[in-house]
Amino acid sequence: MKFVLSIFLVTHIWAFQAPDKIPMSPIVAYWKTLTQEEKGIYLFSYLTQVYDTYEELKSETGYGELTTWYYDNRAELVFGIFDQLEKTELTEFVGWVDEFYRQEDFVDRPFYEALAFAFRFQKAAGKSIWEKFENMKFDKIKPQ
Repeated sequence: MKFVLSIFLVTHIWAFQAPDKIPMSPIVAYWKTLTQEEKGIYLFSYLTQVYDTYEELKSETGYGELTTWYYDNRAELVFGIFDQLEKTELTEFVGWVDEFYRQEDFVDRPFYEALAFAFRFQKAAGKSIWEKFENMKFDKIKPQ
């Protein structure tokens, strides 16, 4: 009887385990709890924080190795997004970040990867996500 009970218990424990699910990063969990307006505020705050950090690095350390790395890996993307904000609403970027994190494969990715996705898809030609994806796949990214 103990043997049957232990087999029964083990099979139920096995059945309730999540099948190879990617763990969600804390930023994604936080992002998903925000309203659309709060997401816009968060995104603008993030962009401003990256800009301020870059300016502070320039003033404290000059154009050294750290400042160059920060520009290449964080600030350049943010400056590109700031340039696009003259033509595009912030809510469009929020929508693309939402789309990025809607994909199960990306729930463990950092926020700057979601921004890179948003920036590339916002600039890609096409009206639907499928058209944009097809144009990006064949290197046809061009402003609309």
